[in-house]
Amino acid sequence: MGRVDGKVAFITGAARGQGRSHAVRLAEEGADIIAVDICRDFETVRYPMATPEDLKETVRLVEEQGRRIVARQADVRDTGQLREALSAGLDRLGGLDIVVAQAGIAPLRGEPKMQAWCDAIDVDLIGTINTIQAALPHLREHASVIATGSTAALMDHGIVQNPGNNPGGAGYAFAKRALSEYVHELARNLAPLNQRANVVHPTNVDTHMLQNPSMYESFRPDLEHPTREDAEPAFAVQQAMPVRFVEPRDISNAVLFLASDEARYITGTQLRVDAGGYIKWYDWRR
Repeated sequence: MGRVDGKVAFITGAARGQGRSHAVRLAEEGADIIAVDICRDFETVRYPMATPEDLKETVRLVEEQGRRIVARQADVRDTGQLREALSAGLDRLGGLDIVVAQAGIAPLRGEPKMQAWCDAIDVDLIGTINTIQAALPHLREHASVIATGSTAALMDHGIVQNPGNNPGGAGYAFAKRALSEYVHELARNLAPLNQRANVVHPTNVDTHMLQNPSMYESFRPDLEHPTREDAEPAFAVQQAMPVRFVEPRDISNAVLFLASDEARYITGTQLRVDAGGYIKWYDWRR
């Protein structure tokens, strides 16, 4: 018996990176998967999105675990597409026990600047809300809703050196803060139904969102065209532990815990998987 044996999980951003890792980890522990990804690039995002072939690979990896999967290309900004994808999965797999709202983009230094802001808000905040609210009518008792936040949501953004310089990055941080408040309030309202909602806040994760030129420039603004080799030593500033980043599976293990009955009385939490990033920057009472 796996830790989520017989459960059905709806996962966005599932074609690669953290989303794929969550799908495979939950499948390893007995869950069937409804997987969604846009599989299309954004003009404002300076790294490539996943492809249809990536989504097919997620399907292969889940099926390799002996679990069922229904995969669809869908845009989390479009509630109609989300509902259609979810309906197709439920028709085959039954009810819904786990929601992992993982889909996200980081349009750091994206152009046009205000479109980068809009894209960050539309995908990272509104897309998360769309995902969860499409799922709410289908949740079974004891269901678990999990949203992916970011340590960026927990940072003090009160002092901004150059306002308006990077709306895409600002939009990303704001979206993660706002979705955290949304999930906190959602948890209050799900609790009487014996359903739960939590946020997982990763630090740097070794995926395309971290390993790309715009992120390298953010960590090494002193260089004109920093490379991965230039930037990676600076990644360690985010964490208290002596690591530059964590792996997708580290986040997946937290997702699995929150999805399982082991966490049956844990709701409304902001779970940090940050290698001590928070304790490095903040007093424990904050």
